[in-house]
Amino acid sequence: MEQKQYGVVILSVANLRTKPGHDEEMATQVLLGTKLDILQQAKGEYRVRTPEGYIAWVPTSSVAPMNAAELQTWKAAPKVIYTNEFGKSYSEPNTKSLRVSDLVYGNILALLKEDKKFYHVQYPDGRKAYILKEEALTFDKWIASRKLTAENVINSAKSMLGLPYLWGGTSVKGVDCSGFTKTAFYMNGYVIPRDASQQVLAGEKVEILNENGDFDPEIALKNLKPADLLFFSSSKNKTPNPRVTHVALYIGNGEFIHSAGRVRINSMLKDAPNYDDFQTRTVVAARRYIGISDPQIQPIQENKAYK
Repeated sequence: MEQKQYGVVILSVANLRTKPGHDEEMATQVLLGTKLDILQQAKGEYRVRTPEGYIAWVPTSSVAPMNAAELQTWKAAPKVIYTNEFGKSYSEPNTKSLRVSDLVYGNILALLKEDKKFYHVQYPDGRKAYILKEEALTFDKWIASRKLTAENVINSAKSMLGLPYLWGGTSVKGVDCSGFTKTAFYMNGYVIPRDASQQVLAGEKVEILNENGDFDPEIALKNLKPADLLFFSSSKNKTPNPRVTHVALYIGNGEFIHSAGRVRINSMLKDAPNYDDFQTRTVVAARRYIGISDPQIQPIQENKAYK
C-alpha cells in the first residue's frame, strides 16, 4: 500500500466480506467516517482492520485511502455524528436540493461550519454536503451526552425492534445477533468486540447454570441484571466445549431482546407467552459489561480509530 496505509469509510454503511468479491460471505459492516487500517489490496478491494480489530475485505470504492498526514488532518477536524435512524445529506442548505448520500445513525463527518438550520459537512473523500441540525450533533456534544447505563443500553436496543436479521449486519439497515449488541453499546459511546464468540470473553461472568451445567431460571433471575449479555450455543449437549453462536441482551423479568429473524423480545420463563424454548435450552453463559473495567469494553473516545 506504499504510504496509503489507512482509510476512512465514505458510504453510510460499508459491507466487509470474508474474501474479496461481492459474492463472498459478508463478515461485518462499518459506518461512514470510521477509520480503518489498510493491510492489503487485491481484486479491487482492500483487506482492512476495523476499530474493534476485525479483519475483512471491502471494495476500494467504499474507502478513502489516506497517508499518515492525511489521516491526522481528518482526525483533527471537528466532527458531527448523525443521530437519526435514517436520513440523507443535501447538496445545498435546502431539503429540496439533490441528495449527496443516505445517512444512518452513527455516521461521522467533518464539520466545516453551521447556521441555524444546517451543518455544512465534508466527507472523507472531499465531498461536501448539508445536514439538518435537528438530525445530528457535534461529536463532542454526543460523547458528553453518552452514559453507559442499563436503561440507556436497553432503550437503544429497543429502538431497533423489528429490524431484519442480516448476517454480518451492524447498522440500522440490518443486524446479526452480535452486531445488534455491538450497535446497542456503540449508541451509548462504547466499542465492544464484534462476534458473540468474542463478546463472551469480555466483561464479568454471571452465574446462570446449575452444578450440572444446565440453565437454571431461578439462578438466572437471581443473578442477572438488565443489560447483561446472554450467550447461546446451537451445539450444546452435542460437544464437550460448545462454541457460542448467538447472543442476546437481558432486559429484566426473565425477558431478553435479540436479533433472530428480526429484532424481537422473548422470555426464558416457560409460562410467558413469548417464551422461546430453543434459545433458553441452549444458553451457555452470561456476561456483565456495565460497571466492569475491561480494555475490551472501551469508551469510543479512547479508541485509537476515533481519538
